[in-house]
Amino acid sequence: MEVQIFGVKNNPDVRKALRFFKERRANVHFMDFKQRSPSRGELKRFFEKFGEEQLIDRDGKRCKALGLHTAYYGDQRWLEIACDEPMVLTLPLVRCGNQLSIGLAEEAWTDWATGIG
Repeated sequence: MEVQIFGVKNNPDVRKALRFFKERRANVHFMDFKQRSPSRGELKRFFEKFGEEQLIDRDGKRCKALGLHTAYYGDQRWLEIACDEPMVLTLPLVRCGNQLSIGLAEEAWTDWATGIG
């Protein structure tokens, strides 16, 4: 099983995702947003599946610091913001083949690992 995890290592949910998949001996590719911003195409997949309501962490520090916690934009504008400021996203973003998850989604990950999902 190959898994891509997007986020930052100091995020507790990202660390839990990394540990979860390593314990199951998955081939994990971690993309650290502090080293490289996500591509527009990659983020677009998550926006198409979840939309900005689930994907944007309005309670997060970065969203509040930028004054975006009360902003109401369309998905395209949020996509542009997230490409420049990925810390406004709910982390981790996890992709396994065509399956996607955001945040701490251990139930979905377990389904993927056992082949149910």
